[in-house]
Amino acid sequence: MTSEEDERAITVLVGRFFRALNERRFEGDWGSDYFTDDVKAESPHGTAVGAAAVRQSQQAVEDWAAIQYMNTDLLVEGDAADPDAATASWNSLMTHIHHEATLRKLGEGLDPLFTVGGVWDVDLRRTADGWRFSRTSVRPVWMSGTAPQLPAAAE
Repeated sequence: MTSEEDERAITVLVGRFFRALNERRFEGDWGSDYFTDDVKAESPHGTAVGAAAVRQSQQAVEDWAAIQYMNTDLLVEGDAADPDAATASWNSLMTHIHHEATLRKLGEGLDPLFTVGGVWDVDLRRTADGWRFSRTSVRPVWMSGTAPQLPAAAE
């Protein structure tokens, strides 16, 4: 069971993470502020572990001219057997704007917006530096607009 203090810390972690993505703040070793060293990230872009997962998270933002992710209904659950482990999930509205070069490559007259409604599920671990994501998973529920060109392995 997580305490109210743990739930607040996890809520702040989620908020800070998405603020960093939305504002493209990737200075220094930015991933260590949010992820464990062995994090596993699962998304439509594929699955990656460790440093590759951090790079995948950053690349998923940089593939767009701009993004804005808005999250709601955060639910945090502690692990009764391990006070240093928790899970969380939330709904997310993820809006992406294609780069002009991408739109030219995909074809004329395409919608520059790609919007996804999805659900995030994460595992968290308490570290010496506070709570960090040890696994992230985003599952699209619906999509609208011009979809990205995903790597062949992810399709």
